[in-house]
Amino acid sequence: MRLEDRALALPERPTNRWHRAGVTPRTERILDVVGQSVVVLLTIGWTWTIVTERTHPGGAAHASATAQIAAALTNTDAPTAAYLTDASLSALAGELRGASGKLRAEIKPAGAAITADSTPEGATLTVAESDASGSTVAPKAGIWKLAVAVGNAIRPIADFSLISMRPRSDKENGRVGLYYVGYWPGETGPVSAPSKAPPSRYQPPSGFIEVTQENADTRLSEHFKLRDFLTHDQPNVWPKYLVIEMRNVDKLELILSDLAAHGVNVSGVHVMSGFRTPQYNKGGGNTGGRAGLSRHMYGDAADIFIDNDGNGAMDDLNHDGRVDINDARVILQAQDRVEAAHPELVGGGGIYPAESGHGPFIHIDSRGYRARWIGSGGGS
Repeated sequence: MRLEDRALALPERPTNRWHRAGVTPRTERILDVVGQSVVVLLTIGWTWTIVTERTHPGGAAHASATAQIAAALTNTDAPTAAYLTDASLSALAGELRGASGKLRAEIKPAGAAITADSTPEGATLTVAESDASGSTVAPKAGIWKLAVAVGNAIRPIADFSLISMRPRSDKENGRVGLYYVGYWPGETGPVSAPSKAPPSRYQPPSGFIEVTQENADTRLSEHFKLRDFLTHDQPNVWPKYLVIEMRNVDKLELILSDLAAHGVNVSGVHVMSGFRTPQYNKGGGNTGGRAGLSRHMYGDAADIFIDNDGNGAMDDLNHDGRVDINDARVILQAQDRVEAAHPELVGGGGIYPAESGHGPFIHIDSRGYRARWIGSGGGS
């Protein structure tokens, strides 16, 4: 047979039904019934799973994806999405990270509610650690991770810590544990605070951050860690206890951002003195120039310098070929600009010249009213 005839030839009729193409009308009806039955069974099974997860929340599978979706689907008060949007998380993170956008921690007394104004509707801030998971209050003293929960859907807040404090009532005979802190003005008698100061700024602290050798590198912000603010005493006593006000950390970060915007490399920022216990402020180290009501005791002051070359002293920030008090003035000018933009962070700024034990530095605090000075010695 020629090739063209072979191409036009019809195939031979199948000898039995198994070789026939397609399905018969009867087979098609059977497949339709079977397919519909499978869909009905899947629907019944999914509905049963949702009901089971809602009525037995304590089961082992409660934290599973099925449980999370089930809760979101059956909760009439839940947001339209079972999972938070990146935009919602960004708004919340923006509030937590302060005016500088660089805070990485929030400090709360143990038992205090964990809240934020920009928490998305229907969502809550919770602890994400296994031994306190789901708690909406600060747990016992320690460092914890935060998350945002919508129903059973949880998204952690990256690179951010909740620091829970021990209460001041844990201080006995001037000590918290084995660490000696002494007594704040106001614990032993009346305080003669400046009349222009907010009264709350001169009250003894409500609690203490417990700092261990393991958590000392916890970041408070982009440039600062817990250990940067520890009192320089009792080197072999752990845990140590710290008072820190995050408004001043926020202010420090704003000042560093301002300096960077004016061409100053701030990567080598160094805290010379952060928190001082009352006993150390009174008699530890170089006490020259220290105030009896030093802001260092209240956790909202820091003496800093910028040391990018690692020689342990201030750099030549104004590029005049010398390292002197005028380099501290460069930082003070940045503080003035920050306080003008953020009057809620107003406070003290004192510049200090180099002495035998240190180079020039600047004292920065957020006491609640403006103060400026040129000093000597150990800082206000």
